[in-house]
Formats: sequence, structure tokens, C-alpha cells
Amino acid sequence: MKRILYLMTVILLWSCVEPAPKHFTHDVLNRMTPVKDQGKSQTCWIYAMLAAIETEHLAWGDSVNLSPYYIEKMLEREPLCPKSKRGEPATTLRLLQKYGICGYDAMRSTKTPAPRWVFLYGATYTPQEFARSVCKPGEYLQLTCDDDKPYYKEHELEVPDNWLHDHYLNIPVDTLLAKTIRAVRQHHGVCWEDKGHAMAIVGIAHDDQGKEYFIMKNSWGTNRPYGGLDYLSFDDFRKETVAVEMTKEAYRN
Repeated sequence: MKRILYLMTVILLWSCVEPAPKHFTHDVLNRMTPVKDQGKSQTCWIYAMLAAIETEHLAWGDSVNLSPYYIEKMLEREPLCPKSKRGEPATTLRLLQKYGICGYDAMRSTKTPAPRWVFLYGATYTPQEFARSVCKPGEYLQLTCDDDKPYYKEHELEVPDNWLHDHYLNIPVDTLLAKTIRAVRQHHGVCWEDKGHAMAIVGIAHDDQGKEYFIMKNSWGTNRPYGGLDYLSFDDFRKETVAVEMTKEAYRN
């Protein structure tokens, strides 16, 4: 009986041990701002889209670090916003154009008032003026892959989080994968989402078996197996992708 209990204890302890992190080799790792932590909020869609914009600018040699708290604060002015504060990365783009944005250092909490001015390089801007300098109206394209809808046509993304009723260009998933790979290799910022989460894509990697992955910048802080990064296999990209946001330039090239 003691031997049986001992074996059961060993099995139980073994099952509680987390597997060692998988080893990845980075083929492309684009520049990015420090990883942020969304905490208990459901605003990953804000963090992911702003992270993609930041990486896009870093590729140009222009450093911007944007405040997700500013956009979250602006949600208080949106009557259609659900209590959960869930949304789409495309929602971030709409709110950014409507309300503007400020730097991360100017607003690090929703408990502080949103700044009325943005001070940069000796100049003063309104949040809307600053937003137009980091993301021009219509600069980004929303992409999705839905086999039940006509390809290369725009349609409303039919998910509850799309409460602003944004439209997305529908393309085949293999085309979307190829476009995303090329955009990342050309150092563009890309935002990705599945049914429950959104992250920025900041690179491409492979494992020891040669399987390929996107390197994802997550907004769950850095106290995790890969710091602030996660890895999404190309196979899972095909299966799980709901939408991708990238600049029109990245899509055309």
C-alpha cells in the first residue's frame, strides 16, 4: 500500500512540473518598444495595434512609444463600448483618429487625466495632430479569411467585439499567410488576432525540427517563459486567425 501511495505521489508531482520551454532560433526579429502589461483588463486589442504601429515607426528610424491607457480612457466616451472593454485592433485605429493619442510616458494609467497636449522635440501638438503623425487616416488595412464569403471583397467582421462595424478585406488564408510573412520580413509592424486575443507580430523563428513560427509580442508582461514573447506556428496561424492589420504599403509590396 505504501508503495502504491509513493508511486501515486511521484506521478502527481511529475504531472505538476511544467515542460521546459521550447528552443527557437530567430530568423527575423524586428525592432519593438518594451513589452507592456495589460493586467486584468481585456484591452489586448489596444496594446497589439499600438505595438504594431510602434514597430512600423521603428523600422523607419522614428521612435514612438504610445499609451494604451489613453485609448482605454477614451472608451468612456463611446456609448457602444461594452462593459468588458473588449474590441478589435481596427477599433483602436478608429479611436486613434477620433480622439488622438499621446506618448506612454505622458499617461501610464487610466487613473490620470488624459493630457490635452503632446510635447515633442520642442513642438506642441494636440493628441489628434500627434495621432495623424504616427498613423495617417486610411494607412492600415484590415484583413480576414472567411471561406463562406467572397474573396477580395470587403465585409463587416461578424464578431461581438466589432461594435463599430468595421469592414475587412477577405482573402484566402494562404494568401494572408504569405502577405504576413513578407510584411514581417520587410520589417513592417503587423497586428494579429484570434477569437480571444490580439498580439503584434515582430518576427519569424523556427524550432529545432525546422517548423516555422511567428514571433509575437504579447501584452501579458515579461514574467513568462519567453519574457514578453510568444510563438505562433504557421499551421496555427492558418487555423486560428480571425484578422490581421498591416499598412497598405506592406500589403501591396
